[in-house]
Amino acid sequence: MDVKIRDAATVILLRDRETRPSILMGQRGAKAAFMPNKFVFPGGAVDAGDSEIPFDNGRSPSDAQRLSEESQLSPETLAAAAIREVWEETAQVLGHRADWPDAPPDWRRFADTGHRPDARALEFIFRAVTPEGRPRRFDARFFLADAAALASDPDDFSGAEDELSHLQWVPLDEARTLDLPFITEVVLAEVSARITGRGAPTVPFFRNDDEAHLVTRLGGASPLGS
Repeated sequence: MDVKIRDAATVILLRDRETRPSILMGQRGAKAAFMPNKFVFPGGAVDAGDSEIPFDNGRSPSDAQRLSEESQLSPETLAAAAIREVWEETAQVLGHRADWPDAPPDWRRFADTGHRPDARALEFIFRAVTPEGRPRRFDARFFLADAAALASDPDDFSGAEDELSHLQWVPLDEARTLDLPFITEVVLAEVSARITGRGAPTVPFFRNDDEAHLVTRLGGASPLGS
């Protein structure tokens, strides 16, 4: 049976880039239908309401172009999904201080922190489609964001929902000792390359849509916000 591919967004939060880089990860539950027990980055499927989230700051034309390639969703929708998933799964706020009295229902707790979503820290670095044969399939866009951009305490996960357990900052050089999905290992290699200046000025796209598991590259690279 064909499984519908859902659009999704994921965020790799990076801390201590210049000393010993760490990334924020959590563990999926043993009974989860998708990637049970695996350590992953916060992320998930795009919701219908993500297309209605206002952004009052600029976007990089390069990231906007890459995010728009072969996509029916706007860059703003994908950025909103990424910020919402980080908030829901970790209680971390990628936002700027502002009142938001008319926030949609899914965003009211976020608005209660006194912030509106802010995409300027997001850097689009990777895209991958879940291979065939999985119970769920996603077309996931991976964003890198520096923890310095958080408007919240990076060590306070008390407001997080329970989808991820064992939330923790994992040193990048130790991450591969965890139980990781294959694609997460590939993304980690891309993160390592970028923070050491070895990354290509393009975004890998693992299509997983034919026997060759085609990999292509999308556009040029720069932060989503400006």
